[in-house]
Amino acid sequence: MIETSAEITRKLASAVEQMPAFPKSVQRILELTRDINCSAKELVMVIEKDPVMTMKLLRIVNSAYYSLPKQVTSVNQSVVYLGFNTVKNMALSFAAAGTLPRHNAAGFDFQRYLMHSLTTASLARTLCQKYSRDDTNPADCYIAGLLHDFGKVVFAQYLTAEFKEALACSSDQSISLHAAEQKIIGADHTVVGSMLVEKWQFSKELSESILNHHSEIASNDTMQSCLFVADQISKQLLPENGNPVVELLPPALIERFDGELTDIIAGLGDLSWLEIEAQTFAQIGKEANA
Repeated sequence: MIETSAEITRKLASAVEQMPAFPKSVQRILELTRDINCSAKELVMVIEKDPVMTMKLLRIVNSAYYSLPKQVTSVNQSVVYLGFNTVKNMALSFAAAGTLPRHNAAGFDFQRYLMHSLTTASLARTLCQKYSRDDTNPADCYIAGLLHDFGKVVFAQYLTAEFKEALACSSDQSISLHAAEQKIIGADHTVVGSMLVEKWQFSKELSESILNHHSEIASNDTMQSCLFVADQISKQLLPENGNPVVELLPPALIERFDGELTDIIAGLGDLSWLEIEAQTFAQIGKEANA
């Protein structure tokens, strides 16, 4: 990570401060699902108090993606069919999609951004399930993937001119966007993204994973490792959804995941579901709040 001047830090802090708070209902869901003694009844009560989230949850549960044998008509049935963690991931996805503006002067494609975030989230969760050597919760890796690039959203809205120049620099010079941001802005989206999740009161572990997901990858840190690899797989499989510059895996990660990126992808099996799930979540998550 590059050193940031006091002036840059002030600008980033000002931009983060203008971002809306994460929905209280989602924060409460996160609190509940961290508690091993949380009951399904408590989770259902929180969701039912949020009519928009309830509507979106029922729409996605009854979508063609899940193809359940009968229509689900209540939040309680949704939790029974899908489980705590899946419902939590849905709530987070809806909240993240709901914070995205419809337009921005920087010319940043929020739909492509959202698709990349959703696919990275699902891949990070899957990698954790397959390769974790500790008690890291795969659902926490999903959160890391979902929010890892949220600093770009901050830049697009509140450092618009600089971010537009960085996007052009990345395209014209065929370099990664985070490298272009460092050149133009003096800091990249990992810095402001880390600041944002701290404002939203997520864990320090998540903040550090977002801060380091382009640089200081600790191979013994499950969340950081799964996030980095998931990010690269998402870019390789679906380059149209984000910056197409795929970073090489450090030797320590090649050892941890038993091979290069192509080997890891082959080991994950059929990933055709990945884009379909992301499209379903993105479409319903971005529907206007009623």
